[in-house]
Amino acid sequence: MSGPMKGPMKGPMSAADAQRARIKELFIAERGYWRPWTETMLQACPGFVEQYARNAGYPARTGPLTQRLVELIYVALDSSSSHLFEPGLHTHMKRALEVGATRADIVDVLHLVAVQGVASVGQAAEIVAELSGGPAQAPALDAALQARIDRLGTAHALRLTALARLDPGYVQVLLDFIEQGRPGAAGLTEAERSLVQLALHACFTAFNPAAVRQIVATALAQGLTPAELTQAIQLGAHLAVHGSALGAKVLQSLEEKQ
Repeated sequence: MSGPMKGPMKGPMSAADAQRARIKELFIAERGYWRPWTETMLQACPGFVEQYARNAGYPARTGPLTQRLVELIYVALDSSSSHLFEPGLHTHMKRALEVGATRADIVDVLHLVAVQGVASVGQAAEIVAELSGGPAQAPALDAALQARIDRLGTAHALRLTALARLDPGYVQVLLDFIEQGRPGAAGLTEAERSLVQLALHACFTAFNPAAVRQIVATALAQGLTPAELTQAIQLGAHLAVHGSALGAKVLQSLEEKQ
C-alpha cells in the first residue's frame, strides 16, 4: 500500500527569487518590519528596497545613541503633528518599550511633541512686534516671568519675550504646561530632551532653522557631542519614504484592477 500523497514538489528557487529573499531578510534586520508596500517595491524594484534598508538603517546602526533613545526619537517623529504616521508610531513605540523605554519616557516624548508648534508662534510674534511697534508701547515684563522665559524658553528653543509683551497671560499658562505637564524626573534627562527636540525641529516635515540653532547650542552646553547631534538629525530623513509607501500602495491597487 502506498504512503500518503505529497503535494507538488517545488523546484529550485530562481536567482531572482533568491535575491529577493535575501533583500527581504536584510530589510527586516535593518528596519524591524515588513509591510505590503515593501513587498510591492521588492517585486517592482529590488534595488530600491535593498538600498533603502541600508540607507535608513545606517544611522541607527552606527551612531553613538542607544537603541532606546533611537526608538524614542522615532516615536517623536512619527507622532509629530507634522507627520502623524500611525503605523510607524506603533512599530517604534513597541520597540522602544522592548528595549528599555518606560511609560514616563514615552509621555515625556509626547509632551515635547505637543510643545513643538510653539516655536513658530514665538517667531511669528517677533515679526508682529517688529512691524507693529508693539514692544515699545507695552509695559516692561514682570521680572519673574522673564526669569521663567530665560530658563524654560531656552531649553525648548522658544523665543517668548516678544510674545510675552503682547500677551503675558498666554506665556504664563504656556510655561505652566512646559514645566508641569511632563512626568518630571521619571522621564527623559535634559540632554535626551534636547536630542528629541533637535530631531523634531531638524526634520524636513517641520524644519525650523532658528530652533535648530538654539537647541544645538543648548545641547553642546549640556555636553552632547556633534556625533550624537548628527545622529538625531539623520534619523528624520527616512520619513520621506512614507510617501513612497503610499505610492506603492496605490500602484498595487491599480495593478490589481487591471
